[in-house]
Amino acid sequence: MCQQAPANAVTTRITGKLRFIHRLFTTIYENNTSQIRYFVSQMAKIAYILLCHKDPDAIIQQAERLTAAGDFMSIHFDARAKPEHFRRIQSALADNPNVTFARKRIKCGWGEWSLVQATLHAVEAAADQFPRATHFYMLSGDCMAIKTAEYAHDFLDANDVDYVESFDFLESDWIKTGMKKERLIYRHFFNERTQKWRFYTSYRLQQKFGLTREIPADIQIQIGSQWWCLRRRTIERIIEFTRERKDVMRFFRTTWIPDETFFQTLVRHLIPETQISTRTLTFLMFSDYGMPVTFYDDHYDLLLSQDFLFARKISPEAKDLKARLGRLYAEKDVHFQISNEGLSLFQFLTGRGRIGRRFAMRFWETESSLGRERELLIVVCKKWHVAKRLLEQIRKVTNVPAIEYLFNEESTEIPDLGGIQSTLEKRTRHRRALMRMLFEYYETDRLIVCMDPSNLDLMNDFFSDRSKTRMLEIECHFSEDYLIGHARRVGLAGERTSQETLMRLLPTIRNDLVYESDRIRDSEFSNFYRILETAPAEDNAEKIAAFLSISPDQAMEVATAPHLFAD
Repeated sequence: MCQQAPANAVTTRITGKLRFIHRLFTTIYENNTSQIRYFVSQMAKIAYILLCHKDPDAIIQQAERLTAAGDFMSIHFDARAKPEHFRRIQSALADNPNVTFARKRIKCGWGEWSLVQATLHAVEAAADQFPRATHFYMLSGDCMAIKTAEYAHDFLDANDVDYVESFDFLESDWIKTGMKKERLIYRHFFNERTQKWRFYTSYRLQQKFGLTREIPADIQIQIGSQWWCLRRRTIERIIEFTRERKDVMRFFRTTWIPDETFFQTLVRHLIPETQISTRTLTFLMFSDYGMPVTFYDDHYDLLLSQDFLFARKISPEAKDLKARLGRLYAEKDVHFQISNEGLSLFQFLTGRGRIGRRFAMRFWETESSLGRERELLIVVCKKWHVAKRLLEQIRKVTNVPAIEYLFNEESTEIPDLGGIQSTLEKRTRHRRALMRMLFEYYETDRLIVCMDPSNLDLMNDFFSDRSKTRMLEIECHFSEDYLIGHARRVGLAGERTSQETLMRLLPTIRNDLVYESDRIRDSEFSNFYRILETAPAEDNAEKIAAFLSISPDQAMEVATAPHLFAD
């Protein structure tokens, strides 16, 4: 029979153990204070999901860069690629504990389910291998970070949401051309790019025999960019869903381009709307032909100023850009000035080389006319406030109805004409019908409207009409402050755009304004008049008198309107 230890002995033993535990934790804390502080400050840990099929050296560099700051990476390397390339990647990254590989490699094809399946294999490997990962970020081999790891972690910590584009598949206009509902209600077994005949023959046979299928009743199909960033609990719920809902998995396996719908739909199905940010964190742009815009060495400052964490796609030839962005990710205490003007700046610069008629005449407009006896007076000025002041003065001096920038400003006050005036697109498309209705509404044969110098297609159309058309162009001086304000108003620059960027942009904007004016004069419109901010009032009054067919005294009263050219 065992003897019980004296009470004071038991107390001493417990006290000794408590002291030991206290000393142990004190020692751990004192020796690891910096690590503990770092862990607390860097709560977000990203597991990058990388789908790739080429350039093994670039993949190795990308993995080493992104994992050097403590993040993780799971790689799916296309089974179609060269085996020696995959072996090189495996060998180079074998000693990196923050890199893992999809447990099964499959052959991937554009528009196929295989892209989603490859992503799921890489996601499952990352979820198992990296229990500390809080976010899972989808990447391609053409993507590069345009912010530091420190910035990315803070960004993700700031909002507990999933970042994924997800718009209603049937109601949104995300799909611009081609198949829409047909992607879902028919089964697509073949690759559209490599097996075109089989793809379209199968599609037409299903149409002919009415072989449609139902969309799973309890899910609402969404669509959006495949470049998402999802939280761990969202990924875990998606993995669980794929194992439970075999019916949904069968449906998506034969939809067309499922990488634009699968994750987008499941996130909306599983996660409350308040926890979803419908945007991508990867900056990408597309040309008019639907091709991704490629970034080069001189895009470094532009990329850093965008409100995104990554950019796609970086040119393989952009060696300097890749080197600078590669060093950036591991840097500390970098301050980024977000101006976010990338998309509008790209559209502006590329659009200057494709100037033409935006809207062709409709067949019902070719034989319509404003009326042979009617007179349309067009005031053209880039500074809208100057033209509006001139119109206000004309209203005081004459009885001619005058309408401001009805083709440029949605908010322009015009009467209800049965809906034709409701949007800028409708006004522009049905411009002759709109003008006829305005003449009739005001019961007049003379009407003044304002137009922006960029509306050359409208001017050409109205001058080709049987009505009498006259034009008065107002030439203004453009100061640097005005041009900067103009750049911000039209979205070419933001409040935080650097002065250096603005100075590089101003000559292009100024030249563009001059070019618009030159195009108008090159058109050699009849009854064309021009007044200048720098000209004497008498000279301007002479032009205004001819334009409006009014007396010299009335014209002088218009030309000397108070603060006419003031900014």
